[in-house]
Amino acid sequence: MKILLAGATGVVGRRLIPLLVQAGHEVTGTTRRSERAGLLRDLGAAPVVVDVLDGPAVRDAVAAERPDAVIHQLTDLSAEDFPANSQLRITGTRNLVDAAKDAGVETMIAQSIAWLYVPGDAPAVETDPLDPSLPPYGGVAALEEAVGEMPRGVVLRYGALYGPGTWYAPDGAIAERVRAGTLRPAPSWTSFVHADDAASAALTALDWPAGAVNVVDDEPATTADWLPVYGAAIGAPQPGSAGKHAATTGRPVSNAKALSLGWKPRITSWRTGFAQMDAPAD
Repeated sequence: MKILLAGATGVVGRRLIPLLVQAGHEVTGTTRRSERAGLLRDLGAAPVVVDVLDGPAVRDAVAAERPDAVIHQLTDLSAEDFPANSQLRITGTRNLVDAAKDAGVETMIAQSIAWLYVPGDAPAVETDPLDPSLPPYGGVAALEEAVGEMPRGVVLRYGALYGPGTWYAPDGAIAERVRAGTLRPAPSWTSFVHADDAASAALTALDWPAGAVNVVDDEPATTADWLPVYGAAIGAPQPGSAGKHAATTGRPVSNAKALSLGWKPRITSWRTGFAQMDAPAD
């Protein structure tokens, strides 16, 4: 297939290009920065420099490429600019969907998130509603609704991404907070997925039916469970106690649907993944 990968230089995009090429696909990757074109060529993709917030430019780019499928891995979180990331989800996705439909593209696979489900005791499945009271809801809902307009739109609800280049890397933003002691054990839930496994899910999703799919590992965990293990992995002091909590927050997330569709995480638990991280040198 001919694949247009939007957000090709991101954490997932950089991992996904070699997987797509190895599978025999022809890949064009988008980037906003011309200086990153060489990176895309080195990874095996033909670069296209385009700002996805520019609707006419996106339409021209997709029309010129005429891909068989569009994979949307766009984020704007390197500087923790959440409003910019929301705008990318809303406007960027809208531009991509409109351009893809105009060009006769039927398939789009898009990155979403798995931690917006309404509270509940059982692990969340894809048919459970999302919680509109949570801050990312507006951008995520707009993204998922737009992708749902495609003849075959697949939404990948990723868990918290970890691995090199992510916030959870030893030199990432979460690691800095753990070393500073600003994160404490708590009963809030996190469902993780290694960035390599997130990329493999995007490749596998080329054959999936339309709809949302949770892409998380096999072991949801509370912060009280994972934070001490993570801290030890990055060489941080063990966190202090956060005190008593009245109730847990968030919700564990089920990956049963993804498993039934043929995806299986190579790193089935964050315990294994964290243990494989190297603490930065002194």
